[in-house]
Amino acid sequence: MFKAIGDKLFADPDGAPALIRRLMRENFRDYRGRYALAFLFMAVSAAAGAGSAAIMKNVINEVFINRDAQMVYIISGIVIAIFTIRGAATYGQQVILSRIGNSIIAKLQRRMYEKVNSLGMRFFDHTSFGEIANRFSHNTSAARQVMDLVILAAGRDVMSVIGLVAVMVYQNPLLSLISLTIMPPAIIAVAHLVRRVRKIAKSQFVSQSKILSLVKETALGIRVVKSFNYEGDMQRSMDSAVADVERQANKIAILTARTSPLMETLGGFAIALIILYGGYSVIHLGQDPGAFFSFITALLLAYDPMKRLARLQVNLNTQLVGVRLLYEVLDMEEAHPNDKNLPDLNVTKGEVKLDNLQFHYDEAPALDGMTLTAKAGEVTALVGASGAGKSTVFAMIERFYEPQGGAVLIDGQDVTQYTVKSLRKNIAIVTQDTFLFDRSVRENIEIGRPGASLEDIMEAAKNANAHEFIMAMEKGYDSPVGEGGLLLSGGQRQRVAIARAMLSNAPILLLDEATSALDAESENKIQIALARLMKGRTTLVIAHRLATVRDADTIHVLEAGKVIESGNHDALYKMDGVYRRLCELQFRSETQS
Repeated sequence: MFKAIGDKLFADPDGAPALIRRLMRENFRDYRGRYALAFLFMAVSAAAGAGSAAIMKNVINEVFINRDAQMVYIISGIVIAIFTIRGAATYGQQVILSRIGNSIIAKLQRRMYEKVNSLGMRFFDHTSFGEIANRFSHNTSAARQVMDLVILAAGRDVMSVIGLVAVMVYQNPLLSLISLTIMPPAIIAVAHLVRRVRKIAKSQFVSQSKILSLVKETALGIRVVKSFNYEGDMQRSMDSAVADVERQANKIAILTARTSPLMETLGGFAIALIILYGGYSVIHLGQDPGAFFSFITALLLAYDPMKRLARLQVNLNTQLVGVRLLYEVLDMEEAHPNDKNLPDLNVTKGEVKLDNLQFHYDEAPALDGMTLTAKAGEVTALVGASGAGKSTVFAMIERFYEPQGGAVLIDGQDVTQYTVKSLRKNIAIVTQDTFLFDRSVRENIEIGRPGASLEDIMEAAKNANAHEFIMAMEKGYDSPVGEGGLLLSGGQRQRVAIARAMLSNAPILLLDEATSALDAESENKIQIALARLMKGRTTLVIAHRLATVRDADTIHVLEAGKVIESGNHDALYKMDGVYRRLCELQFRSETQS
């Protein structure tokens, strides 16, 4: 019977019991020694609370009725000892639980970061920065809050109630039974509040994510915001998102607060009944007044932990929304789950071949049976209109996405049969939108080959025509580049990226229009650096400006995810096909401008 009840209770993996059990199973064992000590402190605190209620019998009978002067001093000393012990136990419990909670947050944030790094590009395509950031901060904190709520409820509150109820039953069993009349209506009312809180808390998470995304957009796009006087629109978007969070937070606060008038009213009725019956018993039936006052004290002391236990369901379900979203990410399948069992890719020549490659992001195919070859040591260019599939080709070569048909072959080896790390170790990339980390110049270049010496980093920077401007900076190679490289110009960022690629010394090079949007002087320096970088490597170039691919060994013209023309510049131009029309259209546009 108990097994059937347990199976039903934990049947829903997203239900509160299953989530709490999983959270406890994953975290309790690592801290069981410290939790045991915290429970000991809670037990001491609960016992002290029960003792303070029990001693009221002696206070009334010995001090106020018997007027025993000696007992005044004895009881006063006992009271001081009880409350001192209770204060010390509470302090110890709070310190231990705070340290455990902070450790749990740190552990979950490390797990989250490791998991997010292992996910595929589809996750990042469909998840905003605000949502990711919110999962790191809010959801990990929610897990800690749930652990604290459960531990404190099981330890502090339950043990306090047990101790105080024991005093109540000892002093007067019948009055104890009367006091329990508040429980059934309280449970029914709280269950109704829980259902409403869960729905609102999910909406609140979405709105909080929107706020973080707006902050990021403002910080990274501040020049555009100010240039186009867009502050007002951004402010209105922020006001709307903040108002949503405020409104939802107020709803949760109101629903949570409703437990107080509920418990206060029910408690008032219970206490009034107890006073009526207890007063009658003392006055007319001659029962012990000390026992009655001890009972009342225990009841009043039990009221706060009972009220917290009544609110537990509401508070738990508010925080469990974050725990559900946390596990939603932690349970996602990694992009390459079997990677550890695969051998490393061995690249000798560096020939890249796409064999009948098929892939689609949503419904329309991005690559529709694409077949092409980039010969080892040669420059292969990909041209075509936007949406033709050029960037998708690069993404497939680096295994940001998995083929839905066909294969990517490097030196005849299907890349899906080898580790991703060994594949990407053999590929260097320089993109149109160069991203630099908020670290020093040296650290950004060193990404190409972690652990490289400063001499090797400087050599790579010299070959990338970057050494001169780096040395002109205040701290040289230790100079910060700012978030995203904002402290450097576009040309400087590109040269740092080229130095990074040079340092990696990978046999395969991917260039995504690395010289676009630059002034003539910067473009010339980068062209010289790229020529050094491309020497002896298999190079694939995405080119929107056809003048940059005239000297490519092979040019593939892409359209709707397929290769429709291939050859060198002269051969393609003579074909009088798509490539020639692209050249003439671009030449005409440049002449008119």
